Amino acid sequence: MILVNRVYQYVEDNKRIRIIEIVDPMTFYVDIDAVSSMPSEILLSSIESELEQEKLLLISDPFAKAIEDKDLTEVQILKRDEGLQVIEQYCLPIMDTLLKKRGRENTLSKIAKMSGVSKTKVKRLLSRYWQRGMNKNALLPDYFKSGGHGQTRKLDENKVGRPRNINSNGENQYGINITNEIKIQFEHVINKYYRSTNQYSLKDVYNFLLRDFYSHRYKENGTLKYKIWDSNRVPTYHQFYYWFKKFEDPKKDIQFRKSAKEYELKYRPLISNSKMETNGPGTRFQIDATIADIYLASAIDRSKVIGRPVIYAVIDVYSRLLTGIYIGLEGPSWLGAMMALDNMVSDKVEFCKQYQIDITEEQWPSHHIPEIIIADRGEFEGYAVENLINNLNIKIENTSAYRGDLKGIVERKFRTINGKIKKKAPGAIQKEFRERGDMDYRLHATLNLKEFTQIIIQMVLYHNLKIIEKYPMEKEMIADELVPSPINLWNWGVQNRKGRPRTIERKIFRLNVLPKGKATISRAGIKFKNLLYGSDKALEEQWYLKLKNKSINIVYDPRNIEKIYIPHDDGMDYDICVMLGPSQQYKENFLEDILFQQQLQRELEELEKTNQIQLSVNVDTAIEEIIKRAEKDKKQTESEPKSKAERLRSIRENKNVEKRMNRKEEQFDLSPNAASQVAEIIDFSTKQKVDEPITKSNNARLMEKLRKKRDEEFEKE
Repeated sequence: MILVNRVYQYVEDNKRIRIIEIVDPMTFYVDIDAVSSMPSEILLSSIESELEQEKLLLISDPFAKAIEDKDLTEVQILKRDEGLQVIEQYCLPIMDTLLKKRGRENTLSKIAKMSGVSKTKVKRLLSRYWQRGMNKNALLPDYFKSGGHGQTRKLDENKVGRPRNINSNGENQYGINITNEIKIQFEHVINKYYRSTNQYSLKDVYNFLLRDFYSHRYKENGTLKYKIWDSNRVPTYHQFYYWFKKFEDPKKDIQFRKSAKEYELKYRPLISNSKMETNGPGTRFQIDATIADIYLASAIDRSKVIGRPVIYAVIDVYSRLLTGIYIGLEGPSWLGAMMALDNMVSDKVEFCKQYQIDITEEQWPSHHIPEIIIADRGEFEGYAVENLINNLNIKIENTSAYRGDLKGIVERKFRTINGKIKKKAPGAIQKEFRERGDMDYRLHATLNLKEFTQIIIQMVLYHNLKIIEKYPMEKEMIADELVPSPINLWNWGVQNRKGRPRTIERKIFRLNVLPKGKATISRAGIKFKNLLYGSDKALEEQWYLKLKNKSINIVYDPRNIEKIYIPHDDGMDYDICVMLGPSQQYKENFLEDILFQQQLQRELEELEKTNQIQLSVNVDTAIEEIIKRAEKDKKQTESEPKSKAERLRSIRENKNVEKRMNRKEEQFDLSPNAASQVAEIIDFSTKQKVDEPITKSNNARLMEKLRKKRDEEFEKE
């Protein structure tokens, strides 16, 4: 319920207001922290709504104190009484007029004239009266700076609970009760300050509580300062701590103070394990990547360091058997994941033979696809994941954000691998940060990529035979005297559990994991990413002539763009398309490089577009200027109007005359002094040399003479 003279505080900006009058449906209030404040009005329903939404909190009156006249100086009493006289005699009788903004200034001027004090002082007295509680002592000049601090004050109601200790003066300290309004204040500061990434201590949050809700605010030399109220008027730290424990939400506190990631990894309850989600080998595979803690050397020149390799691993959740690996420089990305999945279905005997390691199938028996793959969101969103789901019936479960622990089995295996590398391999990272003077481990890089892969294969073979500590054994396993190593668990699970790993032809699997795209058919060839390809099937079926299928689905390897593949409708085979001559310049490039060059070309063309427009405008302007000059010359040479027949009659003769003139100008003269010789001009009618150059008017006269001579010749005939 909204009552007159109550003080409220806004949560957003900590602004404090006092309700000075309620005239339904309006409420009048003043800002108690302003230097001076005149009343503002707001709908009563709006104030009630803000209270319900906890945008506005009811707080204790910061100016409510028991002040006795004996503690005041004569000057303070005199100023208080003088101000009260002005308020009671001139302001209170017309308070309704002063509450409204309209006409307030005129009313204040009249009060100043009648009371004999300045208008500014009247406004200051009124402001202080409204801001500080609308009582007699509200008119004391800055009394919270003047004295009375630290003295024990009796409250109207007795405090419940254990009494406080005796203060230094030997007097009892009573304190305050924790009301519902104060509980809301506690909850507010806990949410605002404690549950934040600043990680304030609970003591700091308590200090913020006193600053925001239990202090006087004033400016000293332009700086905002706070004066905490007497200890009898503020809640104690023990009271605050008691209610903090009531409001405590450990999950929310950790997530806000640290991060959701840290909560998920370190604090969430552990009530299950990965094996409970499987019913045998091949049910769930986990895939993940890590950057190895070692620097490698180039296979061409061991003095050159090529950086750190990426290790991809696929592991069976039920048996802990490593079912696929990839060690290379791709990723972490879909390409690296694709290579690991390709290794997952490959024959491990043949794979190891590529690295001069001879094994039997029993040492690494996996070449299967699972029912479910657990992966990171980044690499398994998009690309060819739909093919894995739709064509191979493999479900993809992407882990949620900040939950790397959901792939905990493969994560732990990475830690084991990196641990062994640090102990043995040259070029391994021994610690994250080198101190000054430490040897740079990158200079020790010795192993190349193939040799490092050989090491990883040996570690995988060792892992598959190693006993797993703390494996959740089943009763049947114990009865069969099973030793919990990955290979034993894999073989036992295949025989005794529902998990049935599925096999697939490697060529078909590759068709499903390679990225898909669309190519268009044109007369120039099959076009993909602005590159041209050709195929025997396209020529035989005359795709380039019929152009019936304007676009086709293809799959491609971004690392080898020289070929693309057109899958058959049955999904069992494909046609190979080879890059044609116009695009051969890109055959050694990765797709990323080609797209970058194409983008660069488009940007250059875009930059040049403005220059091309300017060039076109300039050419059009030049052409128009030439035409204008020609039209102007034509008007000057036409002395008498002629009929159309007269103008068109002698086109052939005019052409011949013009041709003779052009031949004189265009003829070649290879003599050394030809360039400096000046051509002689002969008058056709008189056969005499003409000294003056031919201008436009002379040319016109010459044409006229030639016409007369022609007419005379016709008359003779």
